[in-house]
Amino acid sequence: MNLWLILSINSVTLGGLLFLLSAGFSLIFGLMRIPNLTHGSMFMLGAYFGVTLIGWGFGFWLAALMAGLGVALFGGIVERFVLRRLVGNELAQVLVTLGLSFMVADVCLMQWGGDPISVDTPAGLVGSSKVFGMAFPTYRLAIIFIAVAIAAALWGMLDRTRLGAMIRAAVDDPAMARVVGIRVSHLFTFVFCLGAGLAGFAGVIGGPILSVYPGLDQDMLPLALVVVILGGSGSLLGSLVGSFVVGLLYNFGQAMFPELAYVVLFLPMLIVLVLRPRGLFGRAAP
Repeated sequence: MNLWLILSINSVTLGGLLFLLSAGFSLIFGLMRIPNLTHGSMFMLGAYFGVTLIGWGFGFWLAALMAGLGVALFGGIVERFVLRRLVGNELAQVLVTLGLSFMVADVCLMQWGGDPISVDTPAGLVGSSKVFGMAFPTYRLAIIFIAVAIAAALWGMLDRTRLGAMIRAAVDDPAMARVVGIRVSHLFTFVFCLGAGLAGFAGVIGGPILSVYPGLDQDMLPLALVVVILGGSGSLLGSLVGSFVVGLLYNFGQAMFPELAYVVLFLPMLIVLVLRPRGLFGRAAP
């Protein structure tokens, strides 16, 4: 397999993980106007939860689902008892979520130690599969499929259900949504839990590729921020497109221009901020 094909597969796989991380992040930012800097920590926390559950004998996929639910519960507690008290105070929200991310990192370091933990590829997805006559790593293909399936499920929820209509209304105009009887505070909690759960789930399924280690949160959070800025906050399509763009920029930048890898990654974000502050698919603020 040549270098370009390997980089492309790795980029699309990373894009799939970034979508799971950034989709909820984008909705949280779009709906609640909260720059949730704990989101990378939720990715890492989910990964550590998954490692522990697998060590207790749970299967990989069951552990991933349970870790996602555990992180979703943690996210709901943070939103309900901390962030809800800071509505409208952006500086306090930034400082509190940043402080929480450091606290989560310290707790993970104390509980699981500082050594990287490898995660075995789930049974049945080891090795490679042929697609169009070419061999691709089976597990990476599975991650791409999972990301696309979850994207389709989220799109169906947002565009085809009453709950999705309420979320869209609250993203577009929270004040008007309250006037027509939508309980925006409940939507806040639901969306925060959904975003946290997706991040935790992504942390587990990313384990066989990325491993689990202290600092994983700080590695993933900047990538998620770039995705949200490129795609536009509150836009599911923006998260999907932005995730794969960032995956390509990150992997090809690291391989082709290692000295300028972060320039390659952050320069498009800078250009988008200057030319289109709402992002590629974002809408004007109400």
